[in-house]
Amino acid sequence: MGKIDYINASPVYYGLDNGLLPDWIKMVPSPPAVLNGMIRDGKIAMSPVSSAFYGMNHKELLILPDLSISSHGDVMSVVLMSNYPLDDLHGRNIMLTRESATSVCLVKLIMAQKQMVPEYRTGKLKCIEDVPEDVDAAMIIGDAAMTQPWESRFKYRFDLGQVWHKATGLPFVYALWVVQKKYAQQHPHAVAAALDLFYQSRRMGYDHIRQVIKKGAQKLNLEESYVDRYFKGLICDLDAPKIKGLTYFFDSLYRHGIFSEKVDVQFFAPYLK
Repeated sequence: MGKIDYINASPVYYGLDNGLLPDWIKMVPSPPAVLNGMIRDGKIAMSPVSSAFYGMNHKELLILPDLSISSHGDVMSVVLMSNYPLDDLHGRNIMLTRESATSVCLVKLIMAQKQMVPEYRTGKLKCIEDVPEDVDAAMIIGDAAMTQPWESRFKYRFDLGQVWHKATGLPFVYALWVVQKKYAQQHPHAVAAALDLFYQSRRMGYDHIRQVIKKGAQKLNLEESYVDRYFKGLICDLDAPKIKGLTYFFDSLYRHGIFSEKVDVQFFAPYLK
């Protein structure tokens, strides 16, 4: 089982980190892009993945119901830092992170919807020193978006969750929990049991949210009030409005030629309600 090593998934893993994890599950903590590759290669059976990665591999994966990392507006940890206004990035150099397929697709979709064609490149974006001098904008995700002084290098900070919500009125789904379709077919009871553990774990996380906030603040050396605001903007379920936002995202990526085929959104069936 994969585990995102950013603090945004902490509420979902709280119980599993505090006594719920059984011996038959091995936890593998890694960044989203690494987990994407591991589940694609069959090295793990179940994992959170970038929602765009699911879209690119929807024929081999099933979504686990009622689990996601989403926001209704500001998300704080998915930002485009820029030296130009958002509508003035045509032909500019935009550097994209290699850690999240979803954020990359979202930037490309926003640019396509505005009929702009920037110059893209991909690289590591953990700190200011990672940004080459000729880069006009950089997409930063995860803990680095909240801990590094990006304003010392860029004039503008665009929260992509807010940009999406303002344009569509819909929530945005950054990550999903998925299972390999073949594994789910061969081991449905194990997947169902693991899914129940996730629900229990998340319940415990929100019952102990002050501890989650305190630990996150300590890990990132941030004020607890800042981390509190961060977690208030994050939602870890997957209800009908989020599924609608997810489907609209996939359809838009196909319509603008970023995806080569339509995405068939499929869930692990035994837990459809």
